[in-house]
Amino acid sequence: MNDRIESNIPKEMRDIAPDFVDYGENILFEKVWRDPTLTSKERSLITLSALISIGNTEQLPFHLQLAKKNGINEKEIIALITHMAFYVGWPKATTAINKILS
Repeated sequence: MNDRIESNIPKEMRDIAPDFVDYGENILFEKVWRDPTLTSKERSLITLSALISIGNTEQLPFHLQLAKKNGINEKEIIALITHMAFYVGWPKATTAINKILS
């Protein structure tokens, strides 16, 4: 990942929680995501898996878009979700697929 990840953090959140936003943008997306131990593609697969597992669908659109930017195609995302359905539950997997469709 050579370019900076553009966050979609609203101005209101930046205004009331500047440290929180700074940690996300500068520690998570700059330090953690750029650690060379894992590739950006691997990190996207891990992140999608975690979000789907805990049912956090609010952040899925951002991370689905980032995964595509990191070289994961839609067929791979569907395969990931299908595989996960047997471990995290059909409803969570269905919700994740619906996020791809929207």
